[in-house]
Amino acid sequence: MLADRVGELLAPARGEAAGQLRPLAEALGAAPYPRSVLAWLRRHSAAALLAGLAAEGQALTHEMLDGLPRMKSTRYVRELLVGTGVLPARQENLARLEAWTSSFTGALPAGQARLVGPYARWQIVRDARRRAARRPYSSRAADADVRGIRIAAAFTAWLDHEGLGLAELTQADLDRWLTGHPTMHRGTRAFIRWAISRRLTDKHLTAAAPRWPFPSDFLDTDELDAQLSRCLNDTGLPREVRIAGALSRLYALPLTRIVTLTADRYTQGANGHGYLTLERNPVLLPPKLARLIREQITGAASTSMVSPRPESPAFLMPGRVPGRHRSVNWLYTQMREHGLPVRPARNTAMIEAVTRLPPIVVADLFGIQPGTADSWARYANASWAAYLAARRDDTGRTVRSTDTARLHGPKGAGGE
Repeated sequence: MLADRVGELLAPARGEAAGQLRPLAEALGAAPYPRSVLAWLRRHSAAALLAGLAAEGQALTHEMLDGLPRMKSTRYVRELLVGTGVLPARQENLARLEAWTSSFTGALPAGQARLVGPYARWQIVRDARRRAARRPYSSRAADADVRGIRIAAAFTAWLDHEGLGLAELTQADLDRWLTGHPTMHRGTRAFIRWAISRRLTDKHLTAAAPRWPFPSDFLDTDELDAQLSRCLNDTGLPREVRIAGALSRLYALPLTRIVTLTADRYTQGANGHGYLTLERNPVLLPPKLARLIREQITGAASTSMVSPRPESPAFLMPGRVPGRHRSVNWLYTQMREHGLPVRPARNTAMIEAVTRLPPIVVADLFGIQPGTADSWARYANASWAAYLAARRDDTGRTVRSTDTARLHGPKGAGGE
């Protein structure tokens, strides 16, 4: 029945599309959950879009899909075609940045476009491509790059309004802009440095980097211990929530990294202990977390409609698209709905790590930039004592700053 229905959907396929769609037809016909596929074929707008593309007969390419309206159905069809090998994989967040940049700079007034266009294309987008060649380019990175381009456009619009050009810009003018736009320091600084490198403005101009604000949201000892214990022991929580909650509370991992972890990063030593490689070196896991990860690897139920291809990465948290991981937004929503906030837990875990270990070791173990770890260490030394005193006064409870046990799992929480 399923094969017949898939055949009906793709039967109108002609031209190049007919040959291209065979792997998709085979994957749908062999889907592990036929009822899910049948329901999708009957009701989902993506199925109707796919049938229309098949009937048109033109070659299916990323560029052709880029020309369609940016809707969920278009995105899902693309993911399905990539997941079944019809289209080659590409970094979608980078492609989104490139398409947005072209559209945004093309709509700017001519004077602004002459400055912002080259900056966006040859500085921000080119740097994004370099980063994407080394590791996956995240949606968060794309959002930050979009913001950098928007700030450059806002700054050049302000220059036009003030009757100024980059060549005439003085330090007093720049300071006036920075004072009026305190949230745009970082983006303005990047644009000014680029303009100086192109000899478009005074080489002595400086836009001081904004001081990184010390985080203000932390958990105290009892809260963090209770949440970690809940993640490790509460079988009523979804397993993915338990794993993500424990990793963020033990090793300060952001959800963006947790969802990209693959099963091969978990290893079990001859002594029976479980290890997880976060960057280059394996980190010893509390026994209960190691067991959760083993269970996830062997028993994770993929939400994908069709089976992933053999060469697809085996993600610790497989998503609904073959060969893709769970979305960060999905996991964030799950954590919030189960009362496990991420940021305060991560902040506290990071403080504990840098007060116990040298920053360079924290950077190597947790896979963060050495400068980031060093900044955390400096802020911990300068501000953590005052924060502890303030929290003690407010709550009468102590926020742990030097206890090192949590990196190995608190007693009664991570042990057998």
